[in-house]
Amino acid sequence: MTNRRRTATFTRTFLATAMGACLVAGCGTLPGDAGDSGGTLTVMTFAPIGTKATNMPGMPGMAKAYERWVNAKGGINGHKLRVLTCNEKNTPTGAADCAREAIAEKAVAVVGSYSQHGRAYMAPLEAEGIPFIGGYGVSSEEFQSPLSYPVNGGQPVLLAGAGHQLGRACSKVSLVRPDTLAGDALPVLLNAGLKANNVPEAADIRAAEDSADFAPQAREALANVSTGKERSCVAAVLGERTETFFDAFRRSDGRHAKAQISSVLGSVSQSLVDRTGGKESPFEGAYLTSWYPVSTDPLWEPMRKVISEQAFGDDTLDPDDSGAQTTWIAYTVLNEMVRRLDRGEDITARRLTRALNQAENVETGGLTPDLSWRYQDLRAVAGFPRISNGRVTFQIVRSGRLVAQPGEQTLDMTSTLEQAPRPT
Repeated sequence: MTNRRRTATFTRTFLATAMGACLVAGCGTLPGDAGDSGGTLTVMTFAPIGTKATNMPGMPGMAKAYERWVNAKGGINGHKLRVLTCNEKNTPTGAADCAREAIAEKAVAVVGSYSQHGRAYMAPLEAEGIPFIGGYGVSSEEFQSPLSYPVNGGQPVLLAGAGHQLGRACSKVSLVRPDTLAGDALPVLLNAGLKANNVPEAADIRAAEDSADFAPQAREALANVSTGKERSCVAAVLGERTETFFDAFRRSDGRHAKAQISSVLGSVSQSLVDRTGGKESPFEGAYLTSWYPVSTDPLWEPMRKVISEQAFGDDTLDPDDSGAQTTWIAYTVLNEMVRRLDRGEDITARRLTRALNQAENVETGGLTPDLSWRYQDLRAVAGFPRISNGRVTFQIVRSGRLVAQPGEQTLDMTSTLEQAPRPT
């Protein structure tokens, strides 16, 4: 081989190796790399709106309010924020369409969004190197993808926390949950919390996600309610259909009065309690688990101020809603990460991803523990290694308000989840 040919071979090898390293490290701007144009930082928030199942209109509503607020203050570190919103429609096609729109609009991140169809949206985002910051936590991909940066522990933490809460109060538990791929993981997670309190596994009762008739599930749950001195619990995690189930449960049999009812934030909210009678609500006395402090905590005042100033009259945006709260925290993370970069620096998706991968102690105003998503921060939770916040709070409906449950402190459920089997 001649010296010229050796030199050419070496040069091609060196360039290929350098480009591969650059892809991994996230350096520079690559062909097709999403970035901000002319000082504008484009991001997307998507959520289902107007569907027959769970709807989260407060998440894009919160994102747009944040956009108006931060731009009125001069943007983020010299960049004007441009927020795209998209209706995910509770379908894989809708989720994929939102991801493709984010790519086409050169968004540098998807922020504070909701979708149970993780496979549909995460793959196209991964292909373009676009980070997914602060999802609601309803799909397993949010805790598996190297481009996902969760701010809460999602359904895994809520369900394990609910198991702990119910395990300390009940000897028998029934779980009513969606008959979906995401729903299949819920019994495993709830049972992890029950097991930690030496309570038998919950009866697993499946329901169609968009069902309007829960009478069969109500009868099945009632059949598991003890008529003796043992205390029974019935937990329902059905999103917006949770109210419909408990209405059927109350109408089915007088034994319902002997059962402790339970759910998680997102399936039951303060607005639902208000709408169903406040102090006279059938949810009075219900147990709830959440990722965050109760909505009356002063830590939420900055968010409430933004809503009152920038979204006055928007009845889709409720400061007590866990979706809106998650979006607020996600944009707080985005704001913090952009401010850590050099002022005036072009922000690309890959550059933002690199910053997230190296970040330590990302603060959210006390609403979560300090967050980080470095390799050394991965958790030994089967199927959910990217849980960076395993904290859960315990609440109860008292006099028509969601308040902290007396005698229960904030708890990190990570160790409980580490001992749970991998959901199948």
